[in-house]
Amino acid sequence: MRRHNLSAVLRLVHEAGSIARSSLTTQTGLNRSTISDLVDELKELGLVTESEATVREGIGRPSLVVRAANSVIAFAAHPEVDFLLVAAVTLDGQIVRQEKLIYPSRVSASQTVKDIAKLVAKIRQSLPPLVTITGLGVAVPGQVRLFDGVVREAPHLNWLEYPLVSELKDQLGIPVFIDNDASLAARAERIFGAAKKFDDIIYLFGGSGIGGGVFTGGVQLRGATGYGGELGHTKITDHVGNDYSGLSGTLESIVRREDLVDALGLGNADDNQLETALLSKRNDRVKEIVERQIDALGIAIANYVNVFNPQIIVLGGFLPALYWYDQERLLAGIAKGSLFASREGIIVRVAELGARTLLIGAAELPFTTLVNDPATHIRNREVSA
Repeated sequence: MRRHNLSAVLRLVHEAGSIARSSLTTQTGLNRSTISDLVDELKELGLVTESEATVREGIGRPSLVVRAANSVIAFAAHPEVDFLLVAAVTLDGQIVRQEKLIYPSRVSASQTVKDIAKLVAKIRQSLPPLVTITGLGVAVPGQVRLFDGVVREAPHLNWLEYPLVSELKDQLGIPVFIDNDASLAARAERIFGAAKKFDDIIYLFGGSGIGGGVFTGGVQLRGATGYGGELGHTKITDHVGNDYSGLSGTLESIVRREDLVDALGLGNADDNQLETALLSKRNDRVKEIVERQIDALGIAIANYVNVFNPQIIVLGGFLPALYWYDQERLLAGIAKGSLFASREGIIVRVAELGARTLLIGAAELPFTTLVNDPATHIRNREVSA
């Protein structure tokens, strides 16, 4: 019971960043004395700090505020076709250091492992002494077998049946976890972003492909073997070519980031630069491509609304650029293809975490292990030099 309660308190602190002791009492249903003991234990473990609130709540002394310790670190990595990003993320959700490698051409999985190890080592040297390292999380743009960390297929990277977790563990000597990038982004937006406090969510992420995540009743749907959430492969037409995985007529085969980049004459633009260029360059060629993508997105989302009846749709990656280009067209497309009762009261939002989404999501993998059993994890912790 104490292990469960310790986990519950740390989870609330981690997800809030900082929270008053009085709020911990209210949200857990535990009495003040028990909360005090649990917070004291978490302080002894080095996982939280505590200070007096600057604002008084009601009558009496200000409630003490419990904060996630910024000395507890998870490494996060995001490999893509043309770059590799590695960062250090604190338990309170801050990216304190990140490094990026630009790839002029596609690299092998084994080279990516070496590069991740090199960047982790570089970041590690810059961290303060006595930092607790919880592990590394990797956001992979492809299908991942969760129980042994094998990348089954990442078509953009040309990785197939690659044992990423075991290779990284050999290089780094710390716990390593991997998952699909869009699934992690969905999780990050639900905990920290636009979908916070919602339980029934459709999240769509546009990167080098289209992925997503579905939450129903607060539980992320992963399927029998963990490959659920491949929303980009929803078939919506018979009249276009294949997507990146070889399936024809899917959402991903129409809504393609590179088509927008090419039409706008951009190089290695990030999502913010793409959005700015798109909203300022509304010539006929761009308009035709964007409207085709918006219409395809509306059809797909309408299907998701009919199947899952969500409270909220969240658009991440480059998809907010399409939303801001013509909100009315997208919303009309969703309405046209969905049942009235299923879409009644639905909210459509753009993601809030922006470029941080995948790094925050990847860091949640080692942080989840910590939060689930804080005391056991810290007994086996690794402290950086």
